[in-house]
Amino acid sequence: MPGDTYFFTVTLLQRKNNDLLIQHIDILRQVVKSVRDRHPFSIHGWVVLPDHLHCVLELPPDTRDFSTRWRLIKADFSKRIPSSEFRSPVR
Repeated sequence: MPGDTYFFTVTLLQRKNNDLLIQHIDILRQVVKSVRDRHPFSIHGWVVLPDHLHCVLELPPDTRDFSTRWRLIKADFSKRIPSSEFRSPVR
């Protein structure tokens, strides 16, 4: 529903022995800020672990489009990590 608060768990495709999120936490922060500037949302809580993250996000009262926000965060993060990092052929 527009303006609701949501709990998300987002995992890396390859989770075993993968600490990509904490290695590149600064990139993740930059990406979230950039997406948040363009598509506002409030962060009530955010926990980043080596291979996944949990967060509680609240959308503005006029939208329920969390999928665009996540699509942009994931895509921008993937584009900004160093090219030396493994990328799955699936992606």
